[in-house]
Amino acid sequence: MKIIDVEPSDPRLLSDVFPVLRELRPHLTEDQLREIAAHGQAHGPRFTAAYTDDGRCAGVAGWRVVVNTSSLKKLYVDDLVTSASARSGGVGHALLAYLEQYAREAGCHELDLDSGTQRTDAHRFYLRERMAIKAFHFSKPLT
Repeated sequence: MKIIDVEPSDPRLLSDVFPVLRELRPHLTEDQLREIAAHGQAHGPRFTAAYTDDGRCAGVAGWRVVVNTSSLKKLYVDDLVTSASARSGGVGHALLAYLEQYAREAGCHELDLDSGTQRTDAHRFYLRERMAIKAFHFSKPLT
């Protein structure tokens, strides 16, 4: 497996990352992804892709480094998705290991992510990866 960071100008953002990311975020359009990637270049989000040996994009992580008062400096994962055809093959584990190493080298104190309450399979995976449930996430739509 090969893991690479995909820059906003990289054509693989739309050709490889977008189809896998849509499995988790079906509302997302190509134009929105372009805008998010361009805006995030300075402070995140960034995108990392996992490729199989045959060159197929099998997983994607969208993430950022965040500095705040609660955790000082952390790597926050916005999106973590393995293509349905590649699940249970170690892709998610490889992406998390890559992000954890990046976070350590960047001086982060923790790696965080939120997961929708309906995603019980994902929750089992995160617990196997030795992640703890530390908080509730509250949200109020403004539209």
